[in-house]
Order: sequence, then C-alpha cells, then structure tokens
Amino acid sequence: MNIFVGSLPWSIEEADLRESFEVYGSVSSVKIITDKFTGRSKGFGFVEMESDEEAEKAIAELNGATVDGRTIVVNKSEPKPEGERKSFSNNRSGGGGYNGGGNSRGGGGYNDRNSGEGNRGRY
Repeated sequence: MNIFVGSLPWSIEEADLRESFEVYGSVSSVKIITDKFTGRSKGFGFVEMESDEEAEKAIAELNGATVDGRTIVVNKSEPKPEGERKSFSNNRSGGGGYNGGGNSRGGGGYNDRNSGEGNRGRY
C-alpha cells in the first residue's frame, strides 16, 4: 500500500522516515519529495508497505504523531484521476510591454502606435 506522509519537518531524512514505519512492518520504499531546483524537502513524502494490514496499522498509529515538533499527516495515498491533473502549457496571452505588442486580448503599452487613434482593444 502506498502511504502519503505530510507536514514533515524539513530536516527529516528518508532513513528516519523508513525507521518510523518499519516498527509496523516491512517497508518497500520511502521517497521524500524535494524541490528540483533547490533540492530542499517539500515537506511531504510517500512510504510503500508490502502488507495492507501493516500499512493500515501504521496509518492509525502515526497520523497526528509529533515529529521534531511538527504534527504529521499520514493517510492512504490515492492516485489522482487523469482528468484532474493540471496542464502547464505555454498557451498564455501576454500583452502590453514597452512596444505595445498586440494579441487577441488587447494589449497596449508605453509606446503603443494605435493609442489615441480610436482603436480600442484590437480584435
């Protein structure tokens, strides 16, 4: 079973997290999620346990526990349905700027050539 662990202290290591869960049974993997640019922990991670029964016991015992002064959140990890994932495409409309650049949403800017000529919104 895959388990979500949130509100982790920034200083916790994967080995420490593994140790906390091994008290309840066999741990297959541990992953603390880190920022890809800084390498710093994002404060959450995932623990995979082989036995669902052991995982349920770990969740019941560790949810709400205090680790280095922080109350952690522990629950069963559910995968996000495909339809709920955010898309980060480059479909952004800009506008404005020093030279005015136009787009379908209007535009305008400091040096807009059409300013004052009655052309509003440039559709």
